[in-house]
Amino acid sequence: MMPGNLFIVSAPSGAGKTSLVKALLQTGIDLSLSVSYTSRAPRPEEVDGRDYHFISREIFEQKLDQNEFLESAEVYGNLYGTSQKWINETIMSGRDILLEIDSQGAQQVRRNFPKAVGIFVLPPSLETLETRLRQRAQDSAEAIARRLAAAREEIGHLSEYDYVIINEKLDKALQELACIVQAERLRMTSQRGRHHNLITQLGRIPVL
Repeated sequence: MMPGNLFIVSAPSGAGKTSLVKALLQTGIDLSLSVSYTSRAPRPEEVDGRDYHFISREIFEQKLDQNEFLESAEVYGNLYGTSQKWINETIMSGRDILLEIDSQGAQQVRRNFPKAVGIFVLPPSLETLETRLRQRAQDSAEAIARRLAAAREEIGHLSEYDYVIINEKLDKALQELACIVQAERLRMTSQRGRHHNLITQLGRIPVL
């Protein structure tokens, strides 16, 4: 069986990455979203197992010691990690995976999956990014300042990715993201693996 594709989507906080990923999954594009583990408490609208696997810091560190994470990072004092077992099993089953992580995690993933497709989502401007962060009303002024500083650092990793999407209007950004996924699925190596019998049969058709 042809292994599935691994799509990495990264962005600075406030660029609209999560909204974009959710919109893509609602199109029925047939992607498995990797649900990360985290030691932070859930926000009011978040659901365990859907948005994150919420666990205590102690349990997270136990899993980390047992090498259960493909990648892990500490962000604003909270731990985040991706299940190594789930990623391996899903890819080998032939399913495509969407992994929503920061550039630090993306670097770790590429060590194991160098063919992973990297997609970076940018805001149209830093002013827009700051406005979006303030409109979320989830962070203090000090926290927003930290996120803006982190955003500049995150954007510094832009050259490590294969594709860049400017998320000014969600509908347009969604269309571009869907096009990237479809284009990768239509690559020669992928199509040859998925449709080996058909390609072999067509290659035997005699030329008239």
